[in-house]
Amino acid sequence: MNPRYPVYVLSYDRWQEGRRLTIKALERMGVPYTVVVEPEEYDHYASVISKDKIKIMPQEYHYQFDPCVPHEPNQRQGSGPVRNFIWDDAIKRGYKRHWVFDDNIRDFYRLNNNLKVRVSDGTIFRIMEDFCDRYKNVALAGPNYELFVIRKKKVPPFRLNSRIYSMLLIQNDIPYRWRARYNDDTDLSLRVLKDKWCTILFNAFLGDKAPTQSIRGGLTDQIYMKEGTRKKSELLKKLHPDVTKVVWKFNRWHHEVNYRPFRNNRLIRADNVTIPEGTNEYGMVLTRKEDSPGRES
Repeated sequence: MNPRYPVYVLSYDRWQEGRRLTIKALERMGVPYTVVVEPEEYDHYASVISKDKIKIMPQEYHYQFDPCVPHEPNQRQGSGPVRNFIWDDAIKRGYKRHWVFDDNIRDFYRLNNNLKVRVSDGTIFRIMEDFCDRYKNVALAGPNYELFVIRKKKVPPFRLNSRIYSMLLIQNDIPYRWRARYNDDTDLSLRVLKDKWCTILFNAFLGDKAPTQSIRGGLTDQIYMKEGTRKKSELLKKLHPDVTKVVWKFNRWHHEVNYRPFRNNRLIRADNVTIPEGTNEYGMVLTRKEDSPGRES
């Protein structure tokens, strides 16, 4: 089973073998996708990916983007301009929501009965879509990072009103667009939450994201290798000083966000929706494969 809504991957300087992680994962799962690239990199991507899966980023989105910081002419402004193009493209195609993934996701997993099991198709995306479509006010949703969920600990299947990072299902008609050179996903999460929308972070479904700055290309080369992480944390504090603080942890600067003010944002059930009783496995079955042993953590 595949997603109902379109899947986009934004990618920069990661056409090489060993770098195009999300693309490889989606291809392994048989999930249709569109990768959005800069014009100067089209030929590189077209040499390893079918051309009908590639869209070229219109350059006006760079000029229209609000980075929320002073910037030099022709300086790259992070992933926001590409994400805004993707959002508009999904609307033009007539969809209610769209998926947008960073290009450094190695695999996707289901967490169930204290096992993290790698999934072999796009069923988990359809499940998340169907769950969100039960409600009127889910602005953002997505799977949690695999690293953040310990399989031997009791965790709820989803968490309401937190940040959604790197793997997002976005409702297209919400009155926002991406902004900010750094931490644009946290900024968008906070803006929707402050306006009483809900977000859903799924623990039942997980994405194995490569650690920040661990793979060449993308924002690693554009920003983080040159500027470090302090500026991005300080920008978030500037935009959301009421809930953000900058801290030094794990040998680099981080931001910490207090999401407690949004704990009372409540899901509103969509009209004419009946939630069925029982468990729907969507046809998923557990099968051991030699190359898919599950995760130990």
